[in-house]
Amino acid sequence: MNYTEALEYIHGTKKFGSKLGLENIRQLLSLMGNPQKELKFIHIAGTNGKGSTSSYITNMLGKAGYRVGLFTSPYLETFNERIRINDEYISDEDLASTTLKTKAKVEEMLSDGYNHPTEFEIVTAIAMEYYREKKVDFVVLEVGLGGRYDSTNVIDSSIASVITPIALDHTDILGDTIDKIAYEKAGIIKENGFVISYPQKPEAEEVIENVVKEKSAELIKVPVDNLNIKEINEFGSKFDFKYNNYEFKDLQIGLIGQHQAYNASTAITTVLGLKDKGIINITEDSIRQGLEITKWSGRLELLKRTPRFLIDGAHNMQGIEALKKTLKEIFNYDRLILGLGILADKDVESMIEELAPIGDVVIVTEPNIFRAMTAEELGERISKYNENCIVEKDIKSAIEKAYEIANENDLIVFSGSLYLIGDVRSIVVNR
Repeated sequence: MNYTEALEYIHGTKKFGSKLGLENIRQLLSLMGNPQKELKFIHIAGTNGKGSTSSYITNMLGKAGYRVGLFTSPYLETFNERIRINDEYISDEDLASTTLKTKAKVEEMLSDGYNHPTEFEIVTAIAMEYYREKKVDFVVLEVGLGGRYDSTNVIDSSIASVITPIALDHTDILGDTIDKIAYEKAGIIKENGFVISYPQKPEAEEVIENVVKEKSAELIKVPVDNLNIKEINEFGSKFDFKYNNYEFKDLQIGLIGQHQAYNASTAITTVLGLKDKGIINITEDSIRQGLEITKWSGRLELLKRTPRFLIDGAHNMQGIEALKKTLKEIFNYDRLILGLGILADKDVESMIEELAPIGDVVIVTEPNIFRAMTAEELGERISKYNENCIVEKDIKSAIEKAYEIANENDLIVFSGSLYLIGDVRSIVVNR
């Protein structure tokens, strides 16, 4: 099996859908010798901020000298992004060989009468085997969807369960209230576990505290009151942060937006909590350097400067609020040229009600995924909130239209879906 064949096999399993539950992944990993039982996990759930928090943690631990696996989803430009060790994506060769091993065990499962694993289950299994083979010190494991019945929750234990901000998203699957969604996210909490939680809305906080109590776990809430942002601009932020007896002055991050300083504080709290437990050894220099080098593609990422071209994978209301706040507080521009493509299963009306009016021009396009709302329908809906709306179904055409319209002091922003942002990023970077 070569790389192309591996991807064809993986993506060919999309037809088996997306099913929450652990029976299939348990069986598959059992046939593979349970690689997950040989690994130490920092497990991360939440609605927003999972990716950047995971990346901050990975980079801080990497600067401390550890080999750290990072498992995330979805990918923006290349599948290999999802499975990495420190700064290195899984190689094409390693992906092919590990996929071949996994495929053999899937066939064994089927012959035993089990259901075919889903694409995400297969990718999770590939990652577990790869990290075992490479003998990583830790795996930073980002939940795919929810937590309780997500494939990543096949692990029996973790050195930390981290819960980032919780908001309404995937309500058709996870529940239509914050407390229901919080219960799914809190499903990653283990018996006698160690939990780090970003301060949540009261109904979510209550759920998390109840699960912590039931599991006899230990809970640390990120002390966001000890975060003092001193500078914030389109190059990142500088801030002070205090956790217990640790005090940091002038920490710097390159990720844009006030919320990224809060995500960084969640990551710092996690590594310091693990340091206090004697699980990791990390210095202030490693923390500083890890934060400074962290990049997270597709989230308030400035790709070009003349004119400025910003992409952001805001795909729910919390993400959109963060985007609007950042545009208002950080960026100065003559006109905002807004590119939008949204998935049909999102809260489309609320999203466009917030975003469409802020654009001087809105260019509507269509993500390359079956779940996308058609550009024509999205354009029709947006025209209720902004008459200056242009429909360009093809993503490349939408980008060219934005450049055609934009003057030097204008700001181009494409947002609405991570599936859109990956394609936009590839086109603009290579333009």
